Amino acid sequence: MPAGRPTPLGSPPAERAKDPESEPEHDPEHTADPEPTRSGRHTAVPGPAAPPERTATRRPFVADLSASVTVFLIALPLSLGIALATGAPLQAGLLSAAVGGIVVGLICGAPLQVSGPAAGLTVITADLIQQYGWRTTCAITALAGLAQLVLGSLRVARSALAVSPAIVHGMLAGIGVTIALAQLHIVLGGSPQSSPVDNTLALPGRFADLHLGAVSVSAVVIVVLLGWPRLSGWGAGPVRYVPGALAAIVLATCFASLAGLRLPRVDLPSWSNHALAGMPEGPALGLVAAVLTIMLVASVESLLSAVAVDKLAGARGDERPVPRADLDRELRAQGAGNFVAGLLGGLPVTGVAVRSSANVAAGAVSRRSTVLHGVWVVLASLLLVGLLELIPLAALGALVMVVGIQMVKISHVRSVRRHREVLVYAATVAGVVMLGVLEGVAVGIAVAVAVSLHRLSRTKVTLHRRDGGAAPEAADGTGEAPEDTYLVHVRGQLTFLAVPRLSRVLAQVPPGATVEVELTGSFMDHAAFETLQDWRRAHIAQGGTVELTAATGRRIAEPATAHHCTPWSPWRNHCCVTTPERHAPAHRLLSGISNFQRNTAPRVREELARLAREGQRPTQLFLTCADSRVVTSMITSSGPGDLFTVRNVGNLVPLPDGTGDDADAALPDDSVAAAIEFAVEVLRVESITVCGHSGCGAVQALLDEEAARGDAGDAGVPPTPLRRWLRHGLPSLARARADGPRLVSRPYADDAERVSLANVAQQLDHLRRHPCVRRRLADGSLSLHGMYFHVGEAQAYVLGAQGDFTAVRPGPAALPGRAAADVR
Repeated sequence: MPAGRPTPLGSPPAERAKDPESEPEHDPEHTADPEPTRSGRHTAVPGPAAPPERTATRRPFVADLSASVTVFLIALPLSLGIALATGAPLQAGLLSAAVGGIVVGLICGAPLQVSGPAAGLTVITADLIQQYGWRTTCAITALAGLAQLVLGSLRVARSALAVSPAIVHGMLAGIGVTIALAQLHIVLGGSPQSSPVDNTLALPGRFADLHLGAVSVSAVVIVVLLGWPRLSGWGAGPVRYVPGALAAIVLATCFASLAGLRLPRVDLPSWSNHALAGMPEGPALGLVAAVLTIMLVASVESLLSAVAVDKLAGARGDERPVPRADLDRELRAQGAGNFVAGLLGGLPVTGVAVRSSANVAAGAVSRRSTVLHGVWVVLASLLLVGLLELIPLAALGALVMVVGIQMVKISHVRSVRRHREVLVYAATVAGVVMLGVLEGVAVGIAVAVAVSLHRLSRTKVTLHRRDGGAAPEAADGTGEAPEDTYLVHVRGQLTFLAVPRLSRVLAQVPPGATVEVELTGSFMDHAAFETLQDWRRAHIAQGGTVELTAATGRRIAEPATAHHCTPWSPWRNHCCVTTPERHAPAHRLLSGISNFQRNTAPRVREELARLAREGQRPTQLFLTCADSRVVTSMITSSGPGDLFTVRNVGNLVPLPDGTGDDADAALPDDSVAAAIEFAVEVLRVESITVCGHSGCGAVQALLDEEAARGDAGDAGVPPTPLRRWLRHGLPSLARARADGPRLVSRPYADDAERVSLANVAQQLDHLRRHPCVRRRLADGSLSLHGMYFHVGEAQAYVLGAQGDFTAVRPGPAALPGRAAADVR
């Protein structure tokens, strides 16, 4: 567009128009990480943050190719190690890795998940091989795959996630302990026993008869695995791109070769002698149980891994976000993979968290990475047999032992402890180690049910006087004034089992007293409800008052005539307004205040008392419009003491006295300037946010006045206070005409929206002209941010470093590029 030619307000600038086909499907939206406030909530006000690393800046194929090599280098040694741990032919691990990459990768529902032989099925597979033989185990794997295909077709994948996390974590930890105990014998130079108990009992004899060569090779693997993350974290050139598992196996193999150690090594028989699946042989019930075990464990592990990969990919900040996992399709893909792997003589296949997280971290953007990694495994198993057979078995045993130990995660223990499920976790671990995987999971489920029933029946009911005195011992009412207030606190679920205890406590409340019954549980059955309501009616009949509330202060089971106003509900929908229409506005306000005093004040009184003692110490100045639809605390999830807020018509920031370029722009306003000075100099806020909004009446008035000037001039129009105030917005009109900021995700809705966006950027420029703001910006102790809130969409947009507004997505993120204070 030629310079100096104004751009029509109704359309975005022509030089910024883009081909729709070149735009990403979803635009990147970033906000600052929510910062906890003193009130315990989080505020979404943008703050300065480092730009996220974008993984989609490279071409998709190049990114997938690079990631596939990384995953291949991790999968190769792990597949051999898991095959060794199960007692299966070593090439079965390579075959399953290839099937997991190619077959599952082509049809999977989680594009970035990598499938293959997993440590979670090692113990189960080893037991099946010992009990039924290899060919029957392959047939069981194929049948388990068919069962997964059926489940995926029934669309029940989400149901698998209903298993308690304590049971899942306990199952994985028990499997990890079992793996570690078995592989420890290989590390020490021997052979594992048939069960974890036997392995534990045989350890003293194994320590007395160490094989120094095997121990030294295993020590190299363990040291490298533990130290590699720190070495690669230092950024030592190409080292940081080499997976720790591959580095450990390569270095241990080189050490064994250079030292001339005579150790058992990998033996890959010819593929012509590879055993395929045979007809299953054994008791029918045992075979069915084996199929169900493989199907259950493989499905749960794969689905949990897919959910975790979704979270990792979502936190990566891609320009073209990866689609969320289709769990039913993923389950069908896992079934197809197990069916093919079983028929071809491979190990069971699941989604593997280690390889999947490495795939995401390496920058993969599609399923191509998973498929290519399977291709590399096929090529390696055909062309690198000589190199693979140099690997000592002790090195693979040490690698799998470390993997098993890492399956017992401290974070899982902390999580179950925080949720009071340690007993379920411990019972599952013990059951898996002592009895087996399926039996251990059954033990965990039984303990979880018992714990739930215990919690359901364990309800504590207490009675307190509001003045802190002891509750009366009897319900005769003697010596108690009718104005006494009591709190009946019910902790736990209120069922028929707790009715006798509840009735006994309620009988201690004197007649005529004011009572609040607070229920902190999430469930109340019919028997408990009837008991409470019968007592409530009887107590009110004797002259008392009763409130039934939840822990949040919400009233429960109130009569239809009671006041039930709740926060954020519009006054026009309140059924409690029954006064004549001419008194309705005042009554609505008083009703809202009364509702605050009844339900909200008791909850916030302690926090407000603390703020009254300590004074206000907000970190943010939030300057926004006086529009009644813009609820600052709701938009920013902030509470008392979090924001210092300035509101005016049009969220305008007048220039300081004498700094304007013309008469219209140099109208000072001491009110706004005083608020800015107080926030910056006295309160020492760390950031200032200017927030505009859609449907702004001030902006529309500016546009109307501009149109009126163009039609009839400005003569004879009295300079009302509103017209004088709106002159501060005239530079925003000029900025919008001269190519103002835009919304990245969509075109302008109308001229008013375009001016509103330009107005936010213009008022940030006005802020920088204030001396106190300029000084704080210069020393780096203050940052400025722009924000736009679309009322109809309930969507916030933030001003980025490129001068455009991007939408804020749910969840923690970072601002796009530099802080908005750097925008010029």
